[in-house]
Amino acid sequence: MEKQLSNKKVAILVADGFEESEFTKPLEALKDADAQVDIISLHGGKVKAWAEKDWGGEYDVDKTVDQANSKDYDALVLPGGVLNPDQLRVNADAVAFVGGFFDDSKPIAAICHGPWTLIETGELAGRTVTSYPSIKTDLINAGAQWEDKEVVVDNGLVTSRSPKDLPAFCKKMVEEISEGIHA
Repeated sequence: MEKQLSNKKVAILVADGFEESEFTKPLEALKDADAQVDIISLHGGKVKAWAEKDWGGEYDVDKTVDQANSKDYDALVLPGGVLNPDQLRVNADAVAFVGGFFDDSKPIAAICHGPWTLIETGELAGRTVTSYPSIKTDLINAGAQWEDKEVVVDNGLVTSRSPKDLPAFCKKMVEEISEGIHA
């Protein structure tokens, strides 16, 4: 893959229980494109993945969300998993961090249950998204237009349904981040 993100700094925001493949595959795609990536979480140390049916690996946290500022990043990635966004969306610092990317029209990529956190920002009205089917109604109730597609792009907002959509998700994520601000 060409090094199209060599001047980009990307935040991946996760809490314990994120879906491992939805973290590792985008991380790999970002690093392959030469992006600088920080893992942001609710606590320092290590954050623990969920690997389909059981706990997965542990990954080093670069910064806690209360120390992170969206202004320091060019884009945001939100992996899914059920436990992960359920913790993020009730954390005021996490919601404010995510909201900052909307405020500055920076690319955001969210997969599976990841868009759950986006709802709390109040920024989904009129946006077209997809997600894991179980949160479709929540997204529609937040004012989003929901589509059942492997990847949906709406002005820098990239969303996908599940791990099976990761190839399309990662490709579009890198493309949108390389384009930069979507004013």
